[in-house]
Amino acid sequence: MLSRMKALCLLMVSLFPLVASTRAETEPARPAPAPSAPVYVIPIRGQIEGALLYVIRRGLAEAERQDAAAVVLVMDTPGGTLAAASDIVRAVQAAHRPVHTFVEKDAFSAGAIIALATRKIFMAPGAVIGDALPIMMSPIGGVQEMSEGLEEKAVSAVAALVRSAAQTAGHDPELAEKMVRRELEYKIGDDVISPAGHLLTLTAEEALQLGQDGQPLLSAGTAPDLTAVLEQLSLAGQPLVEMKITSTEKLARLIAGAAPILMIIGFLGIYIELKTPGFGLPGILGAACLALFFWGHHIAGLAGMEDLLILLAGLILILLEIFLIPGFGFAGIFGIALVLVSLVGAMTRATPDGAWLPAWNELQLPVFKTGVALVGTGVGALILGRFLPRSRLFGRLALTTATAAAEGYTASPDTSAMVGQTGVALTPLRPAGAARIDGQHLDVVTSGEFINAGAMVRVVEAHGNRIVVAQAEAKEQQAEGRGLNSA
Repeated sequence: MLSRMKALCLLMVSLFPLVASTRAETEPARPAPAPSAPVYVIPIRGQIEGALLYVIRRGLAEAERQDAAAVVLVMDTPGGTLAAASDIVRAVQAAHRPVHTFVEKDAFSAGAIIALATRKIFMAPGAVIGDALPIMMSPIGGVQEMSEGLEEKAVSAVAALVRSAAQTAGHDPELAEKMVRRELEYKIGDDVISPAGHLLTLTAEEALQLGQDGQPLLSAGTAPDLTAVLEQLSLAGQPLVEMKITSTEKLARLIAGAAPILMIIGFLGIYIELKTPGFGLPGILGAACLALFFWGHHIAGLAGMEDLLILLAGLILILLEIFLIPGFGFAGIFGIALVLVSLVGAMTRATPDGAWLPAWNELQLPVFKTGVALVGTGVGALILGRFLPRSRLFGRLALTTATAAAEGYTASPDTSAMVGQTGVALTPLRPAGAARIDGQHLDVVTSGEFINAGAMVRVVEAHGNRIVVAQAEAKEQQAEGRGLNSA
């Protein structure tokens, strides 16, 4: 029996290579790219914000249409918003083409998170990657200190994101988490790579160190340029296609970054227009800035037509409150609320699950930018209210010198001498109409009474063009009748 068991074991051992090779043959192997299949290059340079998501989605879609052999993200960024990085990570993970990263110089914060979601990371000599700790910006610029609970909540969310990105792409999740959590220690055997109390940031040389599995820590290789990257990817013969970011997309990214400035100029332009007569340059400039704000966010894939419709509805309610409804009440308050909702909505990313209301973390940055715009508008209005009346521009828009009657200026003719004169109503006075008084055809009005056409009237008040009449008494009508007969 024992010898039979030994023979069976030897048979299984001898058949194992055959079984393994057969299994490998049954697994679908990825076909080699066609010689004409391009390598698509998408640049990620500068700040990472919501508008960049639109650019990367377009690049991945173009790579899919061109049946690209691979996509390479050429990266040099100090970081950006977590919301944008999260969406870009999901776009990369959903791509049907292999996506790699080439770090030209820096890949910090959001850039490091995106790079961890790609299959292979190449770094130029002297390049740096890491430090993905989330921070909060203050309204006046700079980093704002977070409470312990809020910081742990933010750090926990980012740590989960980088672990998920690293695991999906085949990178070490512990190394990725060390870029977010400074309290952890990362070491290989007895060698401490990053001690507790420090965030992990790796140079190109450090990223090539061998880990516990005998593979490089993070970098797939050091390459001076894209040509060297393609050689290491065994794609040296493939054509290189670099995605061209259009001027419209560049402008959209600029508008997304300068949103508070555009809102401030737009609000101040409208404020000046309401404070000055007529409609001129300030109103045109304000409307143009708000239109540019919505156009840029629409191109960036953030704002839709519904945001513009909400803005128009809010403006209509505000105008109705100002010009048609006395006082300031529900219509004005609701109109202002709609304007603010439209501005925040234009800067808020659409929720991928189709939820009607976005999560608070999606609203934080748009609400912050809108708040900055409102504060800036208030400060600007105070400054303009103090200095605008004395400026040369205001002097051209408003009349600043008095026009006295002694100098020959009159707003309306002096009709006070007509008080007491009588005439005849040419039309029914209900209470306004026309009458002939002292041979003149005049527009008159009663104090509220109705007077038939042909009745005798007497002027009781005369203030310029406003002539108030009343029906003449019987003796006045008889006297007027005798005067007409004698004539």
